[in-house]
Amino acid sequence: MIDISPLLEEQTAADAAAKGIKADEYAILLDRLGRAPNKVELGIFSVMWSEHCSYKSTRRHLGKFPTKGTRVIQGPGENAGVIDIGNGQACIFKMESHNHPSYIEPYQGAATGVGGILRDVFTMGARPIALVNALRFGDPSHPKTRSLVAGVVGGIGGYGNCVGVPTVAGETQFHKGYNGNILVNAMAVGLADTNKIFYSRGAEPGNAIFYVGSKTGRDGIHGATMASAEFSEGDEEKRPTVQVGDPFTEKLLIEACLELMATDWIQSIQDMGAAGLTSSSVEIADKGGVGVEMDMDKVPQRETGMTAYEIMLSESQERMLMVLKPGKEADAKKIFDKWDLDAEVIGYTTDTGRLVLKQQGQVVCDIPVPPLSQDAPNYDRPWNPPKPAPALDISKYTEPADYGEVLLKLMSSPDMASKRWIWEQYDRHVMGDTIDSSQSGGDAAIVRIHGTNKGLAICSDCNPHYVAADPYEGGKQAVAEAYRNLSAVGATPIAITDNLNFGNPERPDTMGVIVKAIEGMAEACRALEFPVVSGNVSLYNETDGVGIPPTPVVGGIGLIENLDHVATLKGAQQGDELFTLGATDRHLGASVYARVILGLDGPAAGSPPRVDLAVEMRNAAIVRKLIGAGLVSAVHDVSDGGVACAAADMALASGIGVELRYADDDRDVSDLFGETQARYLLAIKPADREAAMKLMAEAPHFLTGWFGGDSLFSESRIPGRRIDVPLSTLRAAHEGWLPNYMRGGG
Repeated sequence: MIDISPLLEEQTAADAAAKGIKADEYAILLDRLGRAPNKVELGIFSVMWSEHCSYKSTRRHLGKFPTKGTRVIQGPGENAGVIDIGNGQACIFKMESHNHPSYIEPYQGAATGVGGILRDVFTMGARPIALVNALRFGDPSHPKTRSLVAGVVGGIGGYGNCVGVPTVAGETQFHKGYNGNILVNAMAVGLADTNKIFYSRGAEPGNAIFYVGSKTGRDGIHGATMASAEFSEGDEEKRPTVQVGDPFTEKLLIEACLELMATDWIQSIQDMGAAGLTSSSVEIADKGGVGVEMDMDKVPQRETGMTAYEIMLSESQERMLMVLKPGKEADAKKIFDKWDLDAEVIGYTTDTGRLVLKQQGQVVCDIPVPPLSQDAPNYDRPWNPPKPAPALDISKYTEPADYGEVLLKLMSSPDMASKRWIWEQYDRHVMGDTIDSSQSGGDAAIVRIHGTNKGLAICSDCNPHYVAADPYEGGKQAVAEAYRNLSAVGATPIAITDNLNFGNPERPDTMGVIVKAIEGMAEACRALEFPVVSGNVSLYNETDGVGIPPTPVVGGIGLIENLDHVATLKGAQQGDELFTLGATDRHLGASVYARVILGLDGPAAGSPPRVDLAVEMRNAAIVRKLIGAGLVSAVHDVSDGGVACAAADMALASGIGVELRYADDDRDVSDLFGETQARYLLAIKPADREAAMKLMAEAPHFLTGWFGGDSLFSESRIPGRRIDVPLSTLRAAHEGWLPNYMRGGG
């Protein structure tokens, strides 16, 4: 027998503060309960009112996002977003963070991030078909960075490869601002039939609450609370709050759930993610307008002597909670027995609107559901309007002596260097439907919709340097970049998920960045008809009061109606002409050039390029028409490093050199390395030039060069501006940095 008397002791304001509940919130809690909570009740409030679960600092601002569209079936508010992709099929997708756990225990933190986001997708009836990751690490010279990279990449590959879902897209960046708080954002994409989508809403009173999956252990207790607090030096001691994943159990859980979903026995279903059994039961109760009564002694447990407090707050992985239709409990259990998974009725829904828990026959928790969800704190935090960085005056800086050396330095810099060492550890082709993955430098991954000639394009994008320099423009750019990347492979952009990673919202300056970044993203989503259907907010990404660079990551999904008409980075042919679509305004502010060559960082690097959303929409439409008409061999959007680096990407991907053409020697570094937005490089056969130029007529466009030879070449009468870099040298520089770094090199 367990001594449960400590669970029933009244908790004080000091007890609440120790669990992250501030004095004013504790006063609200007392008002809602009409009494002091016991230990179990306080623990439940602490996780449900955490930033990670309640979004209490951002809920009112997230409402600014457009969430509806002609193809949107389900927007934010469920486990994942759902869009209609035609022929009775839906794409279900979401992105979430596992930042704090991955810093404390990189392998398991990243692995369980993958497992958690997969469950969000298959909880809704989808078979997962693709994974994406967006990673940010500290300065390569920081003593922890190398081991964090190795652990995180190992965790992502270990879990994704074992569960049998391809990792097809992602991005990796390095900056000293992430030294004490790395970012690991995971996205999953799945397919379902539109008439077989499952929701957490819909539970009715009097039905069985069915627990399935792994047994509950003590791992991950208060993980949601830990994810809602700043780090301090020594927080590696929080390792016990990191969950431990088992991808083989997850694979069994996917198959068992999909088999059960082929029936009509499920009334409501919810993944046990952050806050575990607490959040899943509260979500089902809140969205169904019902109460929940559960017996803790019936919860499958892998450790002895677990209390109701530990059971409810555990974040053990590979678990689901569902409400079954009457009389289907035994039939459902047979399915999970077949897959060798635990499955038990642990309680029933009620008409009380209360969360009631029992252990050893005693009530250890009895609280109303609304204060845990709809009535949770919802702050209008004070915020200061951010001051955009001033424009970069490039005239103050000496012209580089050798443009070829500039190109090599940029292409081998940590952010721009090839991430082959990372993506070769991921299985990108399991399931057999990956047409192209974006990790090798392409704009978006392409995954076939199984059994059809249609495809999904998938990407992940954010430039935190732009957001830091001007949150509003940077927010716009993150969305526009995703829109551009999907269009560059021939897909029609449909919708996005997001992962908003910021510092402490209680600091007005940080909150101002959050507000303006969201507003910039929302404007871009409206203008581009690119709604937000799911997402995640990760705040308090700080260590000892120093916040991360603001990093609102956008995961984009587009539809390709005919896979015979796509474009990739690597399709250029000998003799193709290279065109630039879109005007160049010589912008070097907040660019890779400013950071790597000029050594500037933060506001000193200047303001980011402005984003004209009407131009973005126009130019993207032209690119899609060109691809649909079969008039381009390869396409690449122009982003980090400008035209020169985009051309280098295309040359390396195709194995064919490029000669860049300029009409005169009036060009400067900003022509080659500036990051003006809404631009694309297009490889076009001479025979298709006339037809292509007709489609490009409504936008600025010009011949930029030719594909041929075995170098990246650009002639100039000024010796320093002449570029002649062999592809072999460029490839060695581009692909050599990360393997050398991971071997212990500089």
